[in-house]
Amino acid sequence: MLKLIIYEDKDTLRESLTLILNSMEDVKVIASFNNCNTADKDIQQLQPDVVLMDIDMPGKNGIYGVEKIKQTSPNINVIMHTVFDDDDKIFKSLEAGADGYLLKSTSPAKLYEAIKDVTLGSAPISPGVAKRVLQAFHQKPKQNFDLSPREKQILQLLVDGHTYKKISAECFISMDTVRTHLKNIYTKLQVNSGKEAVVKALRYRIVKEN
Repeated sequence: MLKLIIYEDKDTLRESLTLILNSMEDVKVIASFNNCNTADKDIQQLQPDVVLMDIDMPGKNGIYGVEKIKQTSPNINVIMHTVFDDDDKIFKSLEAGADGYLLKSTSPAKLYEAIKDVTLGSAPISPGVAKRVLQAFHQKPKQNFDLSPREKQILQLLVDGHTYKKISAECFISMDTVRTHLKNIYTKLQVNSGKEAVVKALRYRIVKEN
């Protein structure tokens, strides 16, 4: 039985979703909330398998919610369930860690399938949203942001999950040199952290994704 939590501020929709999903085989809604202000604590306490997360809610929005959940419980699957299909919210949700992005026009049967599939490693995305994601990537040609070959090598190692120490060993350079290269990379990519650098590297296809 898959345990599910719903974050949805519209009472009627939240109640309908609970009723519909509880009628499906192998799914149980164990809690529902009209905001995600304490999402990280909710998840730690209730330990669901899947979270359905609205974006536009009172207080903190759903993008904040998924980010907080992933910080504390990275293995919890979060599917955004929203009316928004604009590029900004799509990419911010995915960058925050969302495992899927479904529009509220998705049929109950498709929503049920997505909930089951996401636990198996799938990334359910509504067809219209998937098209927008592909278009956005196609509109952003592969770039190197004037990175040197050494900087691209180090960025690739960072994307691959290497620590500073492992990068130092792999490139036969000192830790201080690694930090200097990363500082230059961050400046060229206009980011402030390794996580942001990795997201931008993948989004703009600067390096290869494993």
